[in-house]
Amino acid sequence: MQRREFICASTGVLLGAPLLVRGAKKKIRIGQIGTGHSHASGKLAAIRNLSEDFELVGIAQPREEAEKNIPQSGVYSGIKRMSEEELLSTAGLDAVAIETEVPGLVSAAKRAVSAGLHIHHDKPGGINFTDFQDLINLARRKKRIVQMGYMLRYNPAFTFMYRAVKEGWLGEIMEVDAMMGKMASASLRKELARYPGGGMFELACHLIDSVVFVLGKPNAVKAFNRNSQGDEVQDNQLAILEYEKATAAVRCNHRDPFGFSRRRFQIAGDQGVIEIRPMEPGKSLVLSLVKSAGGYNRGTQTVELPGRKGGRYDGEFVDLARVIRGEKKFDWSYDHDLAVQETLLLASGMQLK
Repeated sequence: MQRREFICASTGVLLGAPLLVRGAKKKIRIGQIGTGHSHASGKLAAIRNLSEDFELVGIAQPREEAEKNIPQSGVYSGIKRMSEEELLSTAGLDAVAIETEVPGLVSAAKRAVSAGLHIHHDKPGGINFTDFQDLINLARRKKRIVQMGYMLRYNPAFTFMYRAVKEGWLGEIMEVDAMMGKMASASLRKELARYPGGGMFELACHLIDSVVFVLGKPNAVKAFNRNSQGDEVQDNQLAILEYEKATAAVRCNHRDPFGFSRRRFQIAGDQGVIEIRPMEPGKSLVLSLVKSAGGYNRGTQTVELPGRKGGRYDGEFVDLARVIRGEKKFDWSYDHDLAVQETLLLASGMQLK
């Protein structure tokens, strides 16, 4: 499947009449399960910051870690504590943010969807394909949203790039070159050692999501993993995604002292190129066009973009609220998320089952 076909197929989970709310804007009643994910506090901060859209009813640890303490300070201060069972049975609850440690994400997500709730499921989609596929199939049956926490989806530069590809400014896409890296601390290396896929699995999943969104599911994936420190952590990785006419190279290097500033996403077609570097905060990019398109002149130009409104994760939850209220369709389909999970596992050298 090529990029235009895939983007069209990936835009729109129609959720049906029961979600339509007429009249005054409805606040979404939401809770959070888990504090163990690296993004847990940031996602909670976004929910609390968006008080016009959300009513935060409480927070719980997943039932497998029911005795684990919830932090008392900072963004966790003043939030009602409850068990997972109490949270999921809260009257009028609409959605739950799943923020457990990665191995527990899918199990907690399944219980929330089984309770009839929409979910924000932080990245990635668990540690295998089969369990994630079961979750997505459950969500399909119940017509519930599964919003994956891939942060580049709402980055202004990536939003611009998605539009440029969809509208054909760049012509036929031939090439993607993308990289995310950092110098991993000892504690991060210990965390990465839990996954045979290392940093490609834990960090570069954001890139895989974007590549699959613009190019679709690859025909083949080749993973090249290297361990530089003798501690079983895959810390220098390359994945090649093969398409009928295009290729995508995705790198993840956890021994890079300048990894943040070097993070990039470059996409080249036969009519134009977009280069995003650095990737965050996504306030500018370099656009090169063979001919004028989208109101931009032929040639190479730096495009300055409006910054994010609010914090790093606010855009995710603004979108989630709008979809739940029936104000828009969700832009990432179930099939897209399945394609991302399968591609990610293969790119990380991990097993699908």
